[in-house]
Amino acid sequence: MLKEVTKDMLIGQILQEDATIAPILMASGMHCIGCPASQGESLEEASMVHGMDCNDLVGKINEYLATKNA
Repeated sequence: MLKEVTKDMLIGQILQEDATIAPILMASGMHCIGCPASQGESLEEASMVHGMDCNDLVGKINEYLATKNA
């Protein structure tokens, strides 16, 4: 069970460990999570490409995981 994400984790790894994170990524504007290229990108790299604040996204995901795993 995934307890926390970091900005250096690969998107493919995150989604493989917990597919329920996909809606958070999609709602944040990361609509290409199914793209083969995105699977090998880190959360930080993908955030940079999409002009997002990676720390904010990591915070949202970790908040979700903390609530889900409580």
